[in-house]
Amino acid sequence: MTRNDKESQVETTGHSWDGIEEYNNPLPRWWLWTFYATIIWGIGYTIAYPAWPGIKGATQGLLGYSTREEVAKDIQTFSDANAKIETQLASADLTTVTPGTPLYDFARNAGAAVFRTNCSQCHGSGAAGAVGYPNLLDDDWLWGGALEDIRYTIAHGIRNEDDFDAHYSEMPRFGADELLEPQQIEEVVQHVLALSGQDHDASLASAGAVVFEENCAVCHMEDGAGDPSQGAPNLTDAIWLYGGSQEAITDSVVNARFGVMPAWGLRLDDADVNAVALYVHQLGGGE
Repeated sequence: MTRNDKESQVETTGHSWDGIEEYNNPLPRWWLWTFYATIIWGIGYTIAYPAWPGIKGATQGLLGYSTREEVAKDIQTFSDANAKIETQLASADLTTVTPGTPLYDFARNAGAAVFRTNCSQCHGSGAAGAVGYPNLLDDDWLWGGALEDIRYTIAHGIRNEDDFDAHYSEMPRFGADELLEPQQIEEVVQHVLALSGQDHDASLASAGAVVFEENCAVCHMEDGAGDPSQGAPNLTDAIWLYGGSQEAITDSVVNARFGVMPAWGLRLDDADVNAVALYVHQLGGGE
């Protein structure tokens, strides 16, 4: 078809670019009817289902459908299915729940889910911890790593103000509160470095042994091995919650540490607490 033939049948848009004109061809009828159908369908959908936001809430729709209710029904379905075994878990003596049993397998899987939801933010997705957050994979436990100890710590927490039975201990701020002289702090830090087998100044460490005995041994014990009943860490190994360098140890002595853990027993039911206790214990570091 020539240019003149085309012009006689279809109008142009009226624009010209470097002598090139665009024809004003109409859209295909099938496309237009499909487009109109989607508009009608969209209007019908917003009438039938929740759609339009308002000041205090969205329109509910003529069908009254709710995705929240659907999720709630699904949750209730699984809760009903697990109700019997969760009741068993809630009242179980954890020391008698042995690997390979249905109750143990259920607890381990449920505990993993509870851990990922509530504990991984601090202890890490793999439970390896971080500076200031304990590694749950090793055998160094501030408050004891036996199964019942772990359960108690999870249920009541550490140094929180919500649970009267929470673990509680507080290290003095030997430097900030001027309980020790700077020279004494330097000496006791060198002694702690010696206890953990690190490079140290022998003469300062010798003087620091006296400072340690008079101020630190009551919690960390004379040999520095710590006391789980007080949450006093073992200073003789290579595991350090806040770092084992000279600078980190000095900071701990000067300003002390005061980590807090929530009382999960106030937020989770007994079944979940027992499940996550079993899960943490079986990770490999539990005593």
